[in-house]
Amino acid sequence: MSVKILTLLTIITLITIQPEILKAQPQEAQAQQQKPEVTIQLDKKTLKNGGTVIVSGKAPEGKPVYIEVWTEERVRAARLDADIDKETGKRPYIFYMTDEMPAFYNLLVPKEFSDVLEAEKKLGRKWSVSTVLRNTGATAVFEAPAQAKIDRYQTTLWASIIGSRGELLPPMDKTENKRRAMQLVKAKFRELPVVFKATVDIAPDGTYKAPIELPSNAPPGKYYVIAKVDKDTKSETATFENSIGFPSVYLNNAGRTINLFVPFLLTVAITTFGVLMGAGGGFILNPVLVMMGLPHTVVAGTVMPTVLFSQGSGIYNYSKIKFISFKLGITLGLAMLAGGFIGPKLTELITLEQYKFLFGWILLILAALMLWQTTPKYIEKNKKEQAILREYQRRAIEAAKKKQEGGK
Repeated sequence: MSVKILTLLTIITLITIQPEILKAQPQEAQAQQQKPEVTIQLDKKTLKNGGTVIVSGKAPEGKPVYIEVWTEERVRAARLDADIDKETGKRPYIFYMTDEMPAFYNLLVPKEFSDVLEAEKKLGRKWSVSTVLRNTGATAVFEAPAQAKIDRYQTTLWASIIGSRGELLPPMDKTENKRRAMQLVKAKFRELPVVFKATVDIAPDGTYKAPIELPSNAPPGKYYVIAKVDKDTKSETATFENSIGFPSVYLNNAGRTINLFVPFLLTVAITTFGVLMGAGGGFILNPVLVMMGLPHTVVAGTVMPTVLFSQGSGIYNYSKIKFISFKLGITLGLAMLAGGFIGPKLTELITLEQYKFLFGWILLILAALMLWQTTPKYIEKNKKEQAILREYQRRAIEAAKKKQEGGK
């Protein structure tokens, strides 16, 4: 009798619980279906002096796939917002700067957006990161640069001229920080194809594939790769390493690798040519290094100390023939001290285009002066000056000999 009662109770329990179990199973299955996963694989884990890594995986069917690539190396990016505000009609003069910009950053979008990138590329210097993100649907997946801490300074026209950063303003919220990060990405990488590439090939079943192309001047170290459908639907972070070897070296402040043989050989040729013209050659070396892709701030700062080598030998030789006026030299030196303070800070505040414009005018003026020095009138005057110079040199040598003889 007791066995029958137990059997009956078991049947009643199963009848009561089974509908709940059956009801829960579809919900769990539906929950699993609503949680799409994105997988990711890399065909290589190491590169040397750049190269290509193929990234592939699977995403939910019918969804676009974006691939964000960045390096752990960080570099400075800065921008002075001096554009006229459309609402107020005034220039804000706010200086934005970060030391946490990835030295390399790529956002790969689906191939179907190649026309969008081409249209924006045709705008030249007026292309916009925010417009590209909006038109490709990638705004939500733009994350790595947006996480950089950005400082902003309220400056003025006069302060910007003398190179002052101005007053540090309160931190921005995440939305504004992301918007300014977009502007700093353009300020750092300048050209649209350097950042955006429409190379992600997506199949109907959701599988995707894209090449990550690392140029030979890319920084060494670890690189991070994430495949994303939207802000919350993304893969795990995949990584690979890039290494470099001599004669290639990484310039931390420029955020790029450079082959030392190239600037060395160029400098030998430029200096030789410059000395023949009676100059040091720095004015030629400067634009050449800029054309090689180095930041104008780094070029200006690097070329400056190279003058010490030519100036040092010049000071020694001119002092031997007594052609140095220390009173005038000290006066000019104080003026150079002020200019040396203003110049580096001002260089940080201007864009590459403004730098090229100013330097271009300086070269034109120098070219005009040198052309003027080839005129017959100047050549005749120069002959007289050279004769006077040789006479002073002769007298200096004779005075040195007399002094030496007197010492004996």
